[in-house]
Amino acid sequence: MRSWVVGAGQLLLLQLVLVLGAVRPPRCTDPRRCTDPPRRYTPDWSSLDSRPLPAWFDEAKFGVFVHWGVFSVPAWGSEWFWWHWQGEKLPQYESFMKENYPPDFSYADFGPRFTARFFNPDSWADLFKAAGAKYVVLTTKHHEGYTNWPSPVSWNWNSKDVGPHRDLVGELGTAIRKRNIRYGLYHSLLEWFHPLYLRDKKNGFKTQYFVNAKTMPELYDLVNRYKPDLIWSDGEWECPDTYWNSTNFLAWLYNDSPVKDEVVVNDRWGQNCSCHHGGYYNCKDKFHPETLPDHKWEMCTSIDQWSWGYRRDMEMADIANESTIISELVQTVSLGGNYLLNIGPTKDGLIVPIFQERLLAVGKWLSINGEAIYASKPWRVQSEKNSVWYTSKGLAVYAILLHWPEYGILSLISPIATSTTKVTMLGIQKDLKWSLNPSGKGLFVFLPQLPPSALPTEFAWTIKLTEVK
Repeated sequence: MRSWVVGAGQLLLLQLVLVLGAVRPPRCTDPRRCTDPPRRYTPDWSSLDSRPLPAWFDEAKFGVFVHWGVFSVPAWGSEWFWWHWQGEKLPQYESFMKENYPPDFSYADFGPRFTARFFNPDSWADLFKAAGAKYVVLTTKHHEGYTNWPSPVSWNWNSKDVGPHRDLVGELGTAIRKRNIRYGLYHSLLEWFHPLYLRDKKNGFKTQYFVNAKTMPELYDLVNRYKPDLIWSDGEWECPDTYWNSTNFLAWLYNDSPVKDEVVVNDRWGQNCSCHHGGYYNCKDKFHPETLPDHKWEMCTSIDQWSWGYRRDMEMADIANESTIISELVQTVSLGGNYLLNIGPTKDGLIVPIFQERLLAVGKWLSINGEAIYASKPWRVQSEKNSVWYTSKGLAVYAILLHWPEYGILSLISPIATSTTKVTMLGIQKDLKWSLNPSGKGLFVFLPQLPPSALPTEFAWTIKLTEVK
């Protein structure tokens, strides 16, 4: 009888412990086995904007943008060809069509001519890797509506049905990921001449026929099918995010999608979002702030300064030179941004030599100076007189010179030297001599006395300083 009473008491005690345990779980003391329940984001900007940006994006610093589509067939003016021709009806575009195509030629007739005949995704991926790109963003669909993958809601206006008869998005993604490069997908929310979009526009965007039938099905399909590391949204400017259902999509993307932990998005999710809501900020094309922003950002720009897509009327004067591109890269990273450099392939899938040359020049520079770029952080001072730009990593500070100083003596005002300060130039093994600035601020660095051909790079030289404040 007594053993039964004790057993009953033990049972009651066990029940009490279980009840208390259910109310207040025991604290986990082993960090290796402890996992917090995943956070759920709600479909509103205050919640979505609180999501931490996945670290890979800030570490990447440099990416390649690719604008490719049916607009690559006329390849004249810009990738906005259709809009300039039949939306704005600009005289020069109407004249171009009259002079080069039959009277009844429609924009849809360009589709079969978008052949991608010489598109070799492995060659592209090798080029992007040689350029030092850590991520690549491909247009899946521009404002013309043609999709570079077999979209189930773009019948007869996609790369499987018309033109290449290939899944361009999938093929490039496979090649890119073989080389451990992150893969991003550009997607336009709007389509200039889609009947459902024009219907919603006529209704003052009080209806969402286009969003429900086209935009959202495509976004979900792209994510589930290709699992992108980045979604580069565009075409948002005519409507608020409530029309696009952007917050609902992003909540699913962050909570339940197959890429919820790694995916990065930009800020183009509605006319009210740019530079305010989303993942990182683009703000506007070719955005470049004057001072260090308090939010992660990206500068997107194009090698052809007048167009994002390939155009046959491009001239050398329109092409950004190597020093300009590298200077923009350096300044962007110094100010905490990423640099996304665009090229436009031809309708055949070729990247013309001038674009290859510019990308390879960036890669060559990064092969020497990448230590100061990849995974770097802005320093406490970003620049001096716009000729020296700083980055930092760990205990090192990098001063990147955009101009070689007179007499080969570099005056740096911002770093505070210590008795153990060491100064080197990336690409040269030997330590550089330095001395304290007689003014008491900063230091003088005596640059190597070498002919230009013997220097590590032709422009933008990196001075590495350790043990400075």
